[in-house]
Amino acid sequence: MSTLTTKVLKPQQATPELNLDTLQGKWSLADQAPEFFTMVVVYRGLHCPICKTYLKELSRLLEDFKAKGVNVLALSSDTKERAQQASTEWEIENLPLAYGLTAEQSQDWGLHRSAGRGLTSIGIEEPTEFTEPGLFLVRPDDTLYWSNISTMPFARPHFKEVLGAIDFAINKDYPARGELV
Repeated sequence: MSTLTTKVLKPQQATPELNLDTLQGKWSLADQAPEFFTMVVVYRGLHCPICKTYLKELSRLLEDFKAKGVNVLALSSDTKERAQQASTEWEIENLPLAYGLTAEQSQDWGLHRSAGRGLTSIGIEEPTEFTEPGLFLVRPDDTLYWSNISTMPFARPHFKEVLGAIDFAINKDYPARGELV
């Protein structure tokens, strides 16, 4: 099991480098050029039934995010095979899906990690280790605007509410908050 210490990522600070493989090809945060934000959604993996529901909602709303000038990426520490299985079985093929998030990358982004405990309630084996959920809005200059990090699969931000918050932030030129120690 990993013994890394989680870092605290603060709004208005540069985000860590993030280069990943996706089911659609290579992806780099530095290469993103959204009008307003890149939204990085970290999910637990194929073994998580709540992630399935969550990412299906995101998949349904993907065009709404794009229309607001937001690039979207969902990622997990799953293998390519498990990510492909999730994409197909969950019917979220339109969603850019990255895999192979490492313990070090999770640490850099302030995410929590958990040890697998065998079969889940849906009969899918948990990986030995996996990253818990997080959601990040990153400005085009690669500084953090907003984050939500969890230690559990439940109680995540609802994507319709995130869309409303993005509207508010854009329309009011609302500054990033939470930058103080």
